[in-house]
Amino acid sequence: MPLLRTLFAAAVASAALTAQIKLGIVGTDTSHVIAFTKVLNDPTSKDYIPGVKIVAAYKGGSSDIESSRTRVDKYAAELEKDWKIEIVPDIDTLCQKVDAVLLESVDGRKHLEQAKVIIKHKKPMFIDKPLAATLEDAREIAKLAKAAGVPWFTASSLRWNSMVETLKVPNTNAVFTWGPGPVDKSHHLDLAWYGIHPIEMLYALMGPGCQEVTRFETESGDIITGKWKDGRTGTVRTNRPYSNYGAVVFTKDKILQSDPNAKTSYNLMLKEIVNFFQTHKLPVSNDESLEVFSFMDAALRSKQAGGKPMPLR
Repeated sequence: MPLLRTLFAAAVASAALTAQIKLGIVGTDTSHVIAFTKVLNDPTSKDYIPGVKIVAAYKGGSSDIESSRTRVDKYAAELEKDWKIEIVPDIDTLCQKVDAVLLESVDGRKHLEQAKVIIKHKKPMFIDKPLAATLEDAREIAKLAKAAGVPWFTASSLRWNSMVETLKVPNTNAVFTWGPGPVDKSHHLDLAWYGIHPIEMLYALMGPGCQEVTRFETESGDIITGKWKDGRTGTVRTNRPYSNYGAVVFTKDKILQSDPNAKTSYNLMLKEIVNFFQTHKLPVSNDESLEVFSFMDAALRSKQAGGKPMPLR
């Protein structure tokens, strides 16, 4: 009997992993919704990842953000026409049709309000960048999800880029990353809009444990340096308006630099997302994601104080 129970449990677990999970999209105002759908819904694609399928979407959108206002209807129409994805009138309706949710709204100010509805329906969710517009909103999402037992995670695709994966070595003393740094004029933490990508690269290589942050701003970009509890340092350079991405890792014995020709891709992150929806195992802990936001919050306070070091809240 114990053997039969073990075999039955293994069969159930295997079936859960192979069953197709129905996904819903909240927010059709980012190019991510098209890019993700091509990978998750097209079995003929060389990049196809099985196990989930996007079946419905809620448009959302923010009239005061140009990149949202000018794209939300366009991408919704493409999802509906080319991918036969149902466009629904609200998030409540969406949650009744799906097993899990991709919260994609480009406006982080909307995320807490939208996440509350998803959490009410007990749907696991991936929250695309930025997690929220403020540290307080980010913490509230985490608090509500924890109380309801709803699994979630957030991340930048740059965490799993080859330029980061090849630099994960032991005995790292310091890390320097860089990337684009345009900012949104709405009420976001300024680094949460685009600077979050090189910051997530930094955390992928350093891990959590930052204590204080210093930031110096110039017209061409920012230099943000964090001091970790164990004495290590991590520095991010944001470049305005745009630039490529890269990283340098310093160890006791050598200095390693990322491949300047490395290609960026959503595929590795999408594999993590699919595995998360299948298993509910977090590829990035919620605590680390909240520390990333606390890092950006401290960086903003440092900038406002003229470059004075600021502790993480």
